[in-house]
Amino acid sequence: MNGPEIQISFAPGLHLFVSAERRGGLTLLTTDGTSSLGHVVESVGVPLTEAGRLLVDGRPVDASHVPVAGETVRVEEALRPQPVPGAPLRFLLDVHLGTLARRLRLLGVDAAYESEDIGDPALAALSARERRVMLSRDRGLLRRRELWAGAYVYSDRPEDQLRDVLERFAPVLAPWTRCTACNGELSGADKDAVRERLEQGTEKTYDVFAQCVACGRVYWRGAHHARLEAIFTDAVREFGATAPR
Repeated sequence: MNGPEIQISFAPGLHLFVSAERRGGLTLLTTDGTSSLGHVVESVGVPLTEAGRLLVDGRPVDASHVPVAGETVRVEEALRPQPVPGAPLRFLLDVHLGTLARRLRLLGVDAAYESEDIGDPALAALSARERRVMLSRDRGLLRRRELWAGAYVYSDRPEDQLRDVLERFAPVLAPWTRCTACNGELSGADKDAVRERLEQGTEKTYDVFAQCVACGRVYWRGAHHARLEAIFTDAVREFGATAPR
């Protein structure tokens, strides 16, 4: 770029995305004089999904603002909890976040997940078509203009990923209401109606079942229940009440 110079600084939570020399406070940045501030912010590495208020000389501006020489820009972090206006809160996760998707579903959060890599353009289009918040660790994907909304997943550890998403978006939790396999809704099932899907030991041991209305998978509170219960008990303790179970 060869145009107006501005001074720019980034909130500490955004330092992950910028080069080391831009983490200490105000630094000079040369713009091209025509690009929007949103483009300028992304050009130094920060996806706009992660940016909160954009302040120019202390006043908030839109991402469409075109910087002029001498302006001082401050890029804040996205607000937490972050509102997502215009649609029910639901998510779309990329191929690398399968464990996070299953844990969100366990908590009753609508979390679509692509188990195969369908490519960034298709994911962005799906996010827009179904109005889902795209969750990803792929910064390039989060910069795609087609996205309905998006968020960077900061950790590679599923337990920290879950905590991050719950803190950032504060979804309503409704454990045991969604299929962990396909994201469909669960409904109570009569034992006789699902008997043919059960192994002999399960049939003899358990009497309470639920079934996915989308894929037909049957659920019961078996040996794995205590571990799963611990996941959502911890989530409820930290992030608040749930919808009725």
